[in-house]
Amino acid sequence: MPLLRDFFINLSENQYLNSAAQKYGLKLGAQTVVAGTNIEEAIESMKVLNSQGISCTVDNLGEFVYERSEATKAKEQILAVIEAIHENGVNSHISVKPSQVGLDIDYDFCYENLMEIVGKANQYNMHVNLDQETYNRLQPTFDLMEKISETYDNIGTVIQAYFFDAKEYTEKYKDYRLRIVKGAYKESAEVAYQDKHDIDLNFIELIEYHLLNGEFTSIATHDHNVINYVKQFVKDNNISKDKFEFQMLYGFRKEMQLELAKEGYNFCTYVPFGSDWYGYFMRRLAERPQNLNLVTKQVFNKKTNTILGVAAAAFVLGRLTKRK
Repeated sequence: MPLLRDFFINLSENQYLNSAAQKYGLKLGAQTVVAGTNIEEAIESMKVLNSQGISCTVDNLGEFVYERSEATKAKEQILAVIEAIHENGVNSHISVKPSQVGLDIDYDFCYENLMEIVGKANQYNMHVNLDQETYNRLQPTFDLMEKISETYDNIGTVIQAYFFDAKEYTEKYKDYRLRIVKGAYKESAEVAYQDKHDIDLNFIELIEYHLLNGEFTSIATHDHNVINYVKQFVKDNNISKDKFEFQMLYGFRKEMQLELAKEGYNFCTYVPFGSDWYGYFMRRLAERPQNLNLVTKQVFNKKTNTILGVAAAAFVLGRLTKRK
């Protein structure tokens, strides 16, 4: 399983494959886990979810942003998404990767972009979540959240359970709305747990702590064992359903999403959209290779090449090209 995880992580970080995936759009089958390529399609997808009692957090996908013009374009797209959510009365908030709006270019530039995004969302009483990425971006993202929260209170972030310091961060930022996840990137053994069992244990511990002490907890998992454990934990500790939500990815475990919403739990679907879907999708498979089983029947058929087949072929081609 670790080898499979590393395989998907390596694929997610390959810019050659990312470009190839954008060229072919969603023809490879990722349309089952990505809610369209444009704002209009994403809004329609969210309306369907809302009608089923499910709220959303929307991510305008974007990777490998190293130019100011690209970051500015991404910011404008996110502002347009906020306006579309408001105009259409959709129950959704925003998820933003700081690297998409300039973190890898210049910290202050990224801060200015995020202030504009959070400020616009604040006008509509809309929450903004700063998605966490790789370890080198971890502290800058926390710093951005703290700085922005001096002006706006509609901001939160993610705690990744595979980091050794995750409990420390959870305690420090307990007064923020936090999304608790296991983690989806390949990190060094110097900073992160490598064993699934250790990550799972820390994941549960973080969830318990924030449910008992935190502001609002988004529990992001597809694992029914974790979900059942949380159900019993909140019952045993008299924790109100208004203090937390379950969260899953668009296109994964649809029946369970509907079931939890019908049971009266707050449920939020993470809705990604855009042509830049490749890196996102590969990290979802790396995060939990079992996810492949959840989408295999939806994504693959005899008439098309599989995503993995095309990705593997392109990966080899990319390696050969680099050697020349």
